Amino acid sequence: MNDELGFLELILGASITVQAVMLLLFLASIVSWYMIAQRIMLLRRTDGDSLAFEDQFWSGIDLAKLYREGNVAVNEGNLPIGLESIFRAGFKEFSRLSMQSDIETEAILEGAKRAMRVATMRETERLETNLPFLASVGSTSPYIGLFGTVWGIMHSFRGLANATQATLATVAPGISEALIATAMGLFAAIPAVLAYNRFTARVDNLVNRYDSFVDEFLGILQRQAYARRARQSGVK
Repeated sequence: MNDELGFLELILGASITVQAVMLLLFLASIVSWYMIAQRIMLLRRTDGDSLAFEDQFWSGIDLAKLYREGNVAVNEGNLPIGLESIFRAGFKEFSRLSMQSDIETEAILEGAKRAMRVATMRETERLETNLPFLASVGSTSPYIGLFGTVWGIMHSFRGLANATQATLATVAPGISEALIATAMGLFAAIPAVLAYNRFTARVDNLVNRYDSFVDEFLGILQRQAYARRARQSGVK
């Protein structure tokens, strides 16, 4: 209890500038933890939904039926994310272009590919939201804390100049107040850096899965497109 009280007294006894630095670092830490929790839930949901969709996609289900089932979910307010969003974008464009008999097969496939690439970029942006903030907190917080420490030590030594007797006990409280700013800077930075590195690796993993799915799905659409053209032209 005495240690906690002493810690609080050191914060309250610090100069206005050091207190402002501590408050800034405290707020940055709170926001970082909120974003970390948010990203964990989002990535977990995206990963789980993508795995479930992959199982359904490769189960041999008819793609048109799979798309219609997705329409029901969308009408109920459940917007698709991850691989399902990419699939729906590509299949919708493929179906739309296939209805036009004057469009070449390559143009149909190129349109579907373009739609899936746009959906992939949109999904990537959604996954990377708030990551730049975590990177900024991780890279700048130690320097902000160091600024508070330097300022606090300067303030302490200026007070020492007016003291009649220069002892360690005279400057120790001021230096302790200043060092708290550095500690708070590290407290804000370390979780942000660890979370940023972890989230970046998971996002890269998901994006690689998206790219692989686009290539595999394009192969399926290519076979369907040529088979449809063959039937239309009467080729056995």
